[in-house]
Amino acid sequence: MTVVLLTERLSRSWGALQAVREVSFALQAGARHALIGPNGAGKTTLVNLLTGTVPPQAGEVFLDGERITDLPQHLRVKRGMARTFQITALFPGLTVLESVVLAICERKRSGGDFWRPVAGHAAEIEEARRIARDLHLEAELDVVTRSLPYGKQRLLEIAVALATRPRVLLLDEPAAGIPVGESAEVLGVLAALPREVSILFIEHDMDLVFTFADRITVLVDGSILVEGTPREIAKDPRVREVYLGERDRG
Repeated sequence: MTVVLLTERLSRSWGALQAVREVSFALQAGARHALIGPNGAGKTTLVNLLTGTVPPQAGEVFLDGERITDLPQHLRVKRGMARTFQITALFPGLTVLESVVLAICERKRSGGDFWRPVAGHAAEIEEARRIARDLHLEAELDVVTRSLPYGKQRLLEIAVALATRPRVLLLDEPAAGIPVGESAEVLGVLAALPREVSILFIEHDMDLVFTFADRITVLVDGSILVEGTPREIAKDPRVREVYLGERDRG
């Protein structure tokens, strides 16, 4: 299979804390790939390195075979990489439709014209409606963001990310803070996205991970412990030891 995102011996530390240790990782095209591990394993730091939020001290990052190690965040977005966060970062006063249209305008470099008459944004509005429909947000198009249930806000954040037309979507705990009934919907919507979008997601809910991931990487102490299919990971005694040990520590 084609590799869309690749790291080679990626490393980052803060003083004596080695957050990521020589991680070599490959995200396959069309994958639904989960990154799991105990607290402090380095998962968010690794995603920060992938997106350019934090620079590595050693190693390389490649997107579609092109080295992007030194590329700033906004240029990685333009190359096809988008990210969502544990805590939503949306405009609370905009409606769902306005938020997605604004993201599309930014992609087209016409964000400064966002407030022109609606008729001038016909193509952007149609595209925003398609994205909202794919993410089960069609009924909320005219709802102000602050009024949305938290699960719908997470879906809106993903819709805004998809408006950039990413080839790689990085999700930091997409189900965090969402009621159990809604979290399965969020992951289900993501799993159903077109395979043109490759997804890497951090998630602590193992039921969701094993339901929606087709490949899993386990990170421990900044290093990859094991990687494989959900079936392989579930049977691996090293993984059980890590998680049992985490639970024993309370």
